[in-house]
Amino acid sequence: MKSFIGKFEPYIYSIFRIIVGFLFLWHGSSLLFKFPMPMAGAGEMPAVMLYTIGCLNFFCGVLVMIGIFTPVAAFVASGEMAIAYWSVHAPHALLPIINQGELSVFYCFAFLFIAARGAGIWSLDRIIFKK
Repeated sequence: MKSFIGKFEPYIYSIFRIIVGFLFLWHGSSLLFKFPMPMAGAGEMPAVMLYTIGCLNFFCGVLVMIGIFTPVAAFVASGEMAIAYWSVHAPHALLPIINQGELSVFYCFAFLFIAARGAGIWSLDRIIFKK
């Protein structure tokens, strides 16, 4: 028997997916458009890297948020965040609390969970592909 909160699990999960995608797209927006503010350290990146990461963040965030091609977009975003952690943060120290990589680790595993779980009930995937 489901607990009281368990009845709302599909809705809570969809809200989680929407919020994670929404927050991630703003990282891309900050890199690509410097809106709503420039991302710290973005000026130190080569332009090709800046635009590649910015596009991945922005478009994967949008796709996850609206729930279209969700498993693929979330898996790509998860891999991107794993690369970000190991290439940018881990060389300074292994623990995320020390190397300021908590956000990269969180996004990596949040997107991995979303990739495994799928889009959920409030998604374009569900409407278009009738899952």
